[in-house]
Amino acid sequence: MENALDKLSDVLSPIAFKLDSNRYLTAVKAGFFGAMSLLIIGSIFLLFANLPIESYPGFMEGLLGADWKSYFQVPYDMTMEIMTPFVMIGMAKSLANYYKVDDIGAILISLVAFFVLTPTITAANEARGIPMLNLSASGLFVGMISAIIATEIYRLVIQKGWVIKLPDSVPSNVARSFSALVPGFIVIVLFNFIRIGFSLISYETAHAFIFEILQTPLLALSRTLPTTFIIFIFEGLLWSFGIHGSNIVGAVMNPIWLNLTAENATAFASGTALPNIINAQFYNNFIKVGGAGATLGLALCILMFARSEQYKTLGKLAFVPGLFNINEPLIFGLPIVLNPIMMIPFLLMPLVMSGLTYFVMSAGIVPYANGANIPWTTPPIISGFLLSGWRGGAWQMVQILLSAGIYYPFFRIVDQKAYQLETEGTESVEQVEEGAVQATQPTEA
Repeated sequence: MENALDKLSDVLSPIAFKLDSNRYLTAVKAGFFGAMSLLIIGSIFLLFANLPIESYPGFMEGLLGADWKSYFQVPYDMTMEIMTPFVMIGMAKSLANYYKVDDIGAILISLVAFFVLTPTITAANEARGIPMLNLSASGLFVGMISAIIATEIYRLVIQKGWVIKLPDSVPSNVARSFSALVPGFIVIVLFNFIRIGFSLISYETAHAFIFEILQTPLLALSRTLPTTFIIFIFEGLLWSFGIHGSNIVGAVMNPIWLNLTAENATAFASGTALPNIINAQFYNNFIKVGGAGATLGLALCILMFARSEQYKTLGKLAFVPGLFNINEPLIFGLPIVLNPIMMIPFLLMPLVMSGLTYFVMSAGIVPYANGANIPWTTPPIISGFLLSGWRGGAWQMVQILLSAGIYYPFFRIVDQKAYQLETEGTESVEQVEEGAVQATQPTEA
C-alpha cells in the first residue's frame, strides 16, 4: 500500500504543483477571491427578497408596499449581476504584480479591452448602454480572456521599452499616465480589430462566439454527475497527499460553477424554475459538509466515541472548526494525509454525497440551491435552510449522520490502534517503575 501511495504521489504531485503555480490560474483565484465579498453581499440582498418563510412576503408587502422586492433588487444587480468587471480587476492586478508592472494601468487597460468587445444597445429615445447580461456571469469567460490578453500585451510592451519616458522631474503619477499611453493604444487597436472581425461573421460579437463555442459546452459538461465525480476524486486525491485540492480545483471550476449559480439566482429572483442542480452551492454546501471529504460526521465520531487520549483531544479541537467547514485539523491532525485507512472514506464521501444529493434534488425531495452565494463557512443546516428551505436543512442533518456512519468503522480502527499504543506505553512505564521500586527494597539475608 505504501509503495502504491508513493507512486501515485509521484504522479499527482508534479501536476498539482504546476497547476497551483500557474500564473493564470493564480490570477483567476485572485479575481474571484477579490470579488467574493461583493458577491456574498449581493446574495444577502437576494435572500432578503426571497426568504423561505411563508408569511414573509405578506409581511414585507404590508410594510413596504406591493413593489417591496425592488428595494433589494438594485444592490443585487450592482453586485452579482455585474460580477465580470470585479473579477477582472483582481485578475489583472495579480498578473501585473507577477510581472512587476503597474497594476493600475493593467486593470484599466483590461477593462477597456473588455468593453471594446462588449456590444452596446440603443433605446427608442436614443439612450445607449451596455447589456447587463454581458457584465454578469454570462460575460465571465470573455472578461477573463480579455484580462489575460490585455495584461500580457501591456507588460510585453513595457518590458520592450516601447513607452513614453518623461524626465525625473515630472511627478510620478503624471509619468505613469504617459507610460501607459503606448501599451494602452496598442491594446485598444488590437481589440477593436477583434471586435470588427467578429462583426463580419455570423456570431457578430466576441461574447456570442465565446458563449456558444466555449462557455455553453463547459457549462453543459459541468452539469453532469459523472464530471462531478471525476472532479471530486481528483480533489480528494490531492488532499490525501497534503496538497490543497480545493484551491487547485476551484481555480479551474469556480468560473463555471459560479456561472451555474448565477443562472439559478436569476431564475430565483424572477420566480421561474431553477435550471441547475450542480453549481457552486451544490459543491460548497451540500457536498463539503464540514469541509472537503464531508468530514463533519467524522469530527462528530471523534468527539463522541474516541477512546484514545490523542483523539479525544483532537475531537475537541476539530469539531468547532468543522461546523464552519474548516477541516485542516482533521486532514493533518488525524491525519487523513497519507493514511491508507482514512483515505478510503475520505475519497468515498464526496461521491456518496454528490450522488445522493443529486438524486433527492432531481426527485423533488429537496429544492435546488436558489443561487444565493452564501459564504462557504456558513454552518450546515443553516446553509441548507438559506439555500433550499427547511428541506435543505433537514437533508444536511441526514448528510451529517450518514457521514458519521460511514467514517465510524474506519475511525474505530485507527482509534483502537492509538488506544492500544497508549495502553501498552502506560503498562510499560508502570512495569519499569515497579521494577525500580523492587530494586531499592532491601532483601532478606
